[in-house]
Amino acid sequence: MPSSISSTLTRLKISSRSLDKFIKSQKNLSRRPPRLFPPEPLPSGTPSQELSPPELSLDHPLLRKLCGCGSIREFGQVHARLVTAGLSQDSLVTSQVVKRLCSIGEVEHAVVFYKGVVEKDAFLGNSIVRCLVNMGDGAGALEFYGEEMVGRDVAPNHYTFPIVLKACVGAGSVRKAEKAHGRAVRFGFEADLFVRNALIHMYAFFGMIGSARTVFDVGPVLDLVSWNAMVDGYVKNGDISAARELFDEMPDRDVFGWNSMIYGYVANGDMEEARYLFDSMPVRDVVSGNCMIEGYARIGNISLALEIFDHMPLRNVVSWNSMLALCVRCKDHDGCFKLFDRMMKEKEIVPDCATLMSVLTATAHAGDLERGKYVHSYIKGNGIEPDVLLYTALLNMYAKCGAMDLACEVFDQMPDKSVVSWNSMIMAYGLHGHGEKALEVFLEMVKRGPLPNHATFVCILSACAHAGLVLEGWWCFDVMCRVYRLEPKIEHYGCMVDLLSRSGLLEDSKDLLSKIPTKSGSPIYSALLSACQTRSSTELGKLVATRLMEMNPGDIGPYVLLSNMYAAEGNWDAVENVRITMREKGLQKPSGCSVVSEGCIDFESPSKSLAYRRSIVCSLLSDIGSQIKSTSKNVMVVEQ
Repeated sequence: MPSSISSTLTRLKISSRSLDKFIKSQKNLSRRPPRLFPPEPLPSGTPSQELSPPELSLDHPLLRKLCGCGSIREFGQVHARLVTAGLSQDSLVTSQVVKRLCSIGEVEHAVVFYKGVVEKDAFLGNSIVRCLVNMGDGAGALEFYGEEMVGRDVAPNHYTFPIVLKACVGAGSVRKAEKAHGRAVRFGFEADLFVRNALIHMYAFFGMIGSARTVFDVGPVLDLVSWNAMVDGYVKNGDISAARELFDEMPDRDVFGWNSMIYGYVANGDMEEARYLFDSMPVRDVVSGNCMIEGYARIGNISLALEIFDHMPLRNVVSWNSMLALCVRCKDHDGCFKLFDRMMKEKEIVPDCATLMSVLTATAHAGDLERGKYVHSYIKGNGIEPDVLLYTALLNMYAKCGAMDLACEVFDQMPDKSVVSWNSMIMAYGLHGHGEKALEVFLEMVKRGPLPNHATFVCILSACAHAGLVLEGWWCFDVMCRVYRLEPKIEHYGCMVDLLSRSGLLEDSKDLLSKIPTKSGSPIYSALLSACQTRSSTELGKLVATRLMEMNPGDIGPYVLLSNMYAAEGNWDAVENVRITMREKGLQKPSGCSVVSEGCIDFESPSKSLAYRRSIVCSLLSDIGSQIKSTSKNVMVVEQ
């Protein structure tokens, strides 16, 4: 009995404590919930019946707060208030929430929110797909579309398929693009103008120009975008004649269509037709001028490119960069400097990294160290953050101008060094004869840099050749073949032949000769044959000359060099045999010609007779006490 009473009391105590907790919780619930934002002031004299919550619209205080969110933290506070207010599933609220999350770049949170929405619609899905496409994630956009829209039977609208087709283009998936086309037909959107224009662009992008034309032809209504998309599709796929035919049929034309046609002719190298269209344009824009400048740059016509450039009413940085790059390509370094000075004086456009790279390249070729320093100071003074290409251009400029200390300083400052940067530093040391320094940089690159490529070994082998580092050069060549598994090219063999020739180790070149590709080895064999003549290595010279005769039967050079080597050692019978072979093959050494150029004598002119040239040479040489005895038709070669 006492035990039952005890247990009863215990239960009563527990019940009492539970009751107290319940009462306390009710007291907490009765309190007004805390405010995340201060209440908005009401106009004075507002009746009490108007204090009810405002009707839900874009003017709702919470939605206005939502539109002003700039971070995910602020969004979380507003969203929590919407949940507590019971508004989180309202269609207007869900659309604004997804739109805001996408606008602040929180697409992952938008996807999570989308999955929690009870009544999903096409607007929500389209917003997320569009955001993913704009972020460059076409594959992610297609995955979301397939799983969260198609997989959950969310009905599309006419905005859905243009976005999905754009995602297919970004992801490079023609199979999914064709599926999207079929789904558009199924839902009756194929005749929609926006969908049809997107289909034309998609098929043209994937090179299916026939399918694009089918979509174009079956459309009941066409607009300017449809015509432009089809013309641009033909141009991008290389069918310029079909593009021109369609262009001539266009009822209306805008600057985009004109530019597409000009681009097509420029790509085909037909600058005459491109110029005709350019001159016929009623209205031109900066793209039109840039396209023509690029076309003239491809054929190296600076004067016509400059004519277009000077007559452009508006120019952008691409216009200036194209002209500067053209001057550099044509080795018109002074023209590049004048154009850059004009750009800085007019202050029309602010130079970018591409601008400065062209100027630094011209500076390196011209050896203008002062201008190079000015460009470098401009980069520092204007807070331009150089990329790896601009750093490399600075390095090359200092190296070619002989300022190796500044080149090393730039190299050490580079946060990210590409293989081109390392190659440039190796080449710079080799160019100035610092073979040991070049090897140090190469070894450092092997330890902590990117993998060397073919150009790396051309640089290091050339550096070894200039410094006479025979053993080091052989080691680098062996490392290239054995460790990095790089197949030697003609440039590598050329460096090795140069290395051995400079060191007089011509006999060691025999192993290399059997490995040099026959088709591309002619220049190397010629250089090696000249080295054999200089070093009086007749045996190797015979071998090299024989290979050269096999590669170029009509070239008289190997015969002449071989004949000279035999003559140097007094083997006149061999000399006569070489001459007999030359006569049998119809090879004849061309007569010498006189070249004395001081700007007043032109011996290359066909109007100058042999006697006239001979008399001029005699009179010139007689002034310095020389005597000329002419016993043949040949004229003494005087090279200045």
